[in-house]
Parts: sequence; structure tokens; C-alpha cells
Amino acid sequence: MAGINKVILVGHLGRDPEIMTFDNGTKKASFSMATTESYRDKEGNWQEQTEWHNIVLWRYLAEKNLIKGDQIYLEGRLRTRSYEDANGVKKYVTEIQGDKVLKLSSPGANRENFQGNEQTPASQASSQNQPPEDIEDKDDLPF
Repeated sequence: MAGINKVILVGHLGRDPEIMTFDNGTKKASFSMATTESYRDKEGNWQEQTEWHNIVLWRYLAEKNLIKGDQIYLEGRLRTRSYEDANGVKKYVTEIQGDKVLKLSSPGANRENFQGNEQTPASQASSQNQPPEDIEDKDDLPF
């Protein structure tokens, strides 16, 4: 039976991606990503737990315009690699190799939507359900 190695994350970039271009033109982007989950503890208080993940994107995915703070949806798989440090000690690193990336929002995107707008989000939602003011008589519509 074949195994399954699948990771799905929604979180925020912890730093700008470091992009490397190899001699053959292949690109690699590396960055950290934070995922946070909320839960209630035994006393009923809300707690947050943040996990940090090392992400690697190759080729065209490495060319995505991502910056620190972006919220992304990521699909990928776990990869473990080893290397020797300066003292000759073998070290292991587990990373998530991304296969699919979708940018969900940019830093400050929600803030920009409401700057200079005196309406609250609730009143904006109710006003969006109103018909446009330039339509005076619904009988004039062609359908």
C-alpha cells in the first residue's frame, strides 16, 4: 500500500522569502510560516498556540510575490534533509516542500479597506444589499 505525505496549512509568512537562483536558472524560495490555533483551557480562558514551519518553494512557485505578513494557503509535503555543521556534526532539518500556494491576503489589507471610511463593517454589509441609487423605477429594467 502506498503512503500519503500531505500537508495543508493556512498561516502568515514570518519573514520575506530568501530567493536563490542556481546556475541552471532554477529558483528556490525559503521562508518561515506561522500557524496559530485558539482553544479554551481548563479554566475557560482562550489560549493561542503558534507553530512555526520552514517552507521551501521551487521553480515557478518561488517566483510568487510573497512578503512578510502575507496570509497564504499552502499544500505540500514533508521533507527531511541532513547536513554537517561547521563542527562536523550531522544535523537534520524537516521542511515543507510546497506544491500549491494561494495568497489569501497581504499585510494591512483589512486595515486599508476601512481607512477613511466612517461606516462600520456591519453597516457596510447592510448598505451593500441596497439597490443602486441611480435606478429609480424597477419597471424600466429590460428583464
